[in-house]
Amino acid sequence: MRLVITGASGFVGQSLVPLLAEAGVQLLLVGRDQAKLAALFPHIQSCGYGDLEQRAQGWDLLLHLVVANTDAKLDRPGFMRVNADFLIEVAGKARQAGIGRLINISSTHALDEANQGAYAESKRQAARQLASVSGLNVTTIYLPAVHGERWSGRLKLLNRLPGWLAHGLFGVLAMLKPTVHVRRLADFILAGEFPDPSTELILSDDQQANPWFVVSKRFIDLAVAVSVFALLWWAMALIWAIVRLQSPGPGIFAQDRVGRNGREFVCYKFRTMELGTRQAGTHEVSAAAITPFGRFLRATKLDELPQAWNILRNEMSLVGPRPCLPTQTALIAARQRLGVLGAKPGITGLAQINGIDMSDPERLARWDARYLALQSLRLDITIGLATLIGRGQGDKVAQ
Repeated sequence: MRLVITGASGFVGQSLVPLLAEAGVQLLLVGRDQAKLAALFPHIQSCGYGDLEQRAQGWDLLLHLVVANTDAKLDRPGFMRVNADFLIEVAGKARQAGIGRLINISSTHALDEANQGAYAESKRQAARQLASVSGLNVTTIYLPAVHGERWSGRLKLLNRLPGWLAHGLFGVLAMLKPTVHVRRLADFILAGEFPDPSTELILSDDQQANPWFVVSKRFIDLAVAVSVFALLWWAMALIWAIVRLQSPGPGIFAQDRVGRNGREFVCYKFRTMELGTRQAGTHEVSAAAITPFGRFLRATKLDELPQAWNILRNEMSLVGPRPCLPTQTALIAARQRLGVLGAKPGITGLAQINGIDMSDPERLARWDARYLALQSLRLDITIGLATLIGRGQGDKVAQ
């Protein structure tokens, strides 16, 4: 592999270049300060941007790491010049050099459309402009906070601590916000398996490998489930009685759902539909099938209270991909392909608060995969609070 890297003198580049060099990749580092590049990487060839087209003729791919980060003292046009306009300029040089593929490193900040900051918007604009560049295969990779054997930015203080203590503290911090080790980026590049450009590609550390996250998430799940039964048993009994009195049928609705690793389990909810309503995804059920009291339960999310039992049984979590029916084979296949089935399902999820239901299996699976890639306690709390205030219509019935 012959790889051109721009912006190698930054933190990500300084951590990534040695990994690629050790793997036998032939590297050409491009930057404005060649003296700095030569000092950092004395045994790796480098050049300026003016020589890029000539020096990189016929190379395999270009990795663009140049970025004005969130803490850069720039106005909005300044962020656009560095993060968008300059990227397009480099892409043009890569195309002229005959380089077949460009890897654009972006940030997960850009995925949040509500984030209208200059940095996030400039990264979104860069991705949009790259999509219009012809004659060049483009892969955009979204990264959260990057770390290696050492830390940068606000985490620099960890570098001064003993290794065992630094990694322990980092695990605590990492459960709050998503992170990625630079080796994951190196492994992706070395594999050379680039997805379709329409695929949203997020690289991040697996939170299931972070014991602080796993234990904390399970503790919160159990605390909420126990509190529901301890404090709201009377409300649940009252709801059960009203459901029974208002329409024929049981107060609790039990239905087979697909859980973690594709295993089926029985999911419990207060019944909100008329007895005899066909077994189908909520988006396929007519609004006429909802009972008057059921409308209230669904609007307030109180119909989900019995799922506290599923949480106690470790079949569900408060937050995660919503469990589907065994008959929803298209959604199951999409989730299997994107690795979503490896996660425990949740009572609410990122897709649901963004108004995405099961009518579009591919889109829902992509949002579920985004949740898993960005998973953190902070995101779970955000999703939980958004659900409580009624945000999103991801479980709406057909109109």
